[in-house]
Amino acid sequence: THQFYEKHGGKTIILARFMPFIRTFAPFVAGIGAMTYKKFIAYNIIGGLVWIFLFTFAGYKFGNIPHVKKHFTLVIMSIVIISIIPIVIEFINARRESKKPLTI
Repeated sequence: THQFYEKHGGKTIILARFMPFIRTFAPFVAGIGAMTYKKFIAYNIIGGLVWIFLFTFAGYKFGNIPHVKKHFTLVIMSIVIISIIPIVIEFINARRESKKPLTI
């Protein structure tokens, strides 16, 4: 874990902001991997600022589209479904792996 966070820690903390399930665990794993607090805070702030500006800008742009305004419930449902897709894919992959016979 330490080697991973030394090499990919910055990307992981920043990108974790955009992945609901990973966002929950990335800080714990960074702590377990002994990522320095100074680096963690810096990347966390950068990720937060990117998150804020990106979604504020996207909300402003998409919120002014008449079709989006008219079908806002559909837009929200689509966002939820798209957010769940990676979890479903991982679940399916894990089930497939568990059904494979063990070989030694």
